[in-house]
Amino acid sequence: MKSSCRFVRPRTLAILALLAHSTLPVMAGDFDFDIATAQSLSPPVGTVIDSSNLENSIQLLDPEFAELVREGWLSITVGEPVSFDPHPNYIAATEAHAGETTLGDAPGVLNGYVGGRPFPGELSQDDPRAGEKLVWNMRYGYAGDGGEIPEMYWQYRDMRAQKIERELEFEAAAMRFMYRHVVDPVPELPDNTYRVYNALTLTALEPGDVANTKLLIFYNSDDTAEEQGWMYVPLLRRVRRVATTMRTDSFLGSDIMIEDFLGYTGRIMDMEWKYGGERWILLPMYRHDQIPHAERKARRHDYHFVDFGGHSGCFPNVTWQPRRVLVLEGTTKRSDHPLSKRLIYIDAQTMFPVFGKVYDRGGVLWKFLMGGLAHPDYHLPENQGTGVPLLDTSSVVDVQNMHCTTLQMVTLANLPNMKQKDFEPSALNVGAR
Repeated sequence: MKSSCRFVRPRTLAILALLAHSTLPVMAGDFDFDIATAQSLSPPVGTVIDSSNLENSIQLLDPEFAELVREGWLSITVGEPVSFDPHPNYIAATEAHAGETTLGDAPGVLNGYVGGRPFPGELSQDDPRAGEKLVWNMRYGYAGDGGEIPEMYWQYRDMRAQKIERELEFEAAAMRFMYRHVVDPVPELPDNTYRVYNALTLTALEPGDVANTKLLIFYNSDDTAEEQGWMYVPLLRRVRRVATTMRTDSFLGSDIMIEDFLGYTGRIMDMEWKYGGERWILLPMYRHDQIPHAERKARRHDYHFVDFGGHSGCFPNVTWQPRRVLVLEGTTKRSDHPLSKRLIYIDAQTMFPVFGKVYDRGGVLWKFLMGGLAHPDYHLPENQGTGVPLLDTSSVVDVQNMHCTTLQMVTLANLPNMKQKDFEPSALNVGAR
């Protein structure tokens, strides 16, 4: 397929060469991707899995998601297995600090973490705290030191009427304050008054009734500290603090909660975590140059967005490849929380929560959450060699209310000149459009 971007060749050989000269041996299995096993388990590349042949591949799908395929809500196209290698600096940090990180006596407390994967090596279901270790590995997975989404489009879709009700345009940015691995200053920013490890901003641009609404979320390095977040509300012309309960409300009328961002961004201590073992399933991870593209093109980049298909256009039109996943189950502790539990499939190589499900207070399946991950070496040239799995698209499907929210985005990773002052509460109402 002809590319719609100026794609570049991967830097796999350069990464291997760097690791070969390292004084620290690569930890077997932590960052490897077993392509031979993936190929042996995978249907032939290009196979379309639908209701007519589902049984041939049902073992590679989440059981409840497989029922959507059975009912004809979507089909799944099998793509080429490809390794998503993290940046060598992250691997080296894992090697250098292996065994230094420990769990505290209380949930949500992490001791001795410096960088890399906090708990490398195989997890055991016999370990009663394996779920906590896995959620920390997910939280501190390699997602780069800072990046921007200059264009992002959210579509609200009515699945009964099968139409788009509303589209919002956003821009977003994120910046690591601590545990940085690549972009100077490393390992942390010099002034971090709020002691956060990561900050995220999301700004609504269109339509007019939400334009200039801006969200700033701080993710604390101390999980036991009070959650920090602020929102600028143009109608009120003031900044409001985001309360803990607001993180589980519908964000701007979508099917997404603030807590859903990046799989789960709530406090680790607010859930009881259980490790559910490992398995191989199909996940929406792909090369952007090998999938169909939407007509919509980015304004300032040579990039066409990912398209959607299936029931009401609620599912990313991408290829899915077999991946080894670690299953994580989180049971809610808070009595005021709208969920009873989350089930998350975490890609074992990247520790990214690619696919998940949430259940209502009665324990009934409520929503599917899925994020399409694009390989950085087959994306925009700026992303080459970053090792950052790029969130290219996302979808939240509410099967109870027959509604979904789909996201299209263009992502730029490890940008060198991001400004810390742009991630301060005082910047929220500055420069309103």
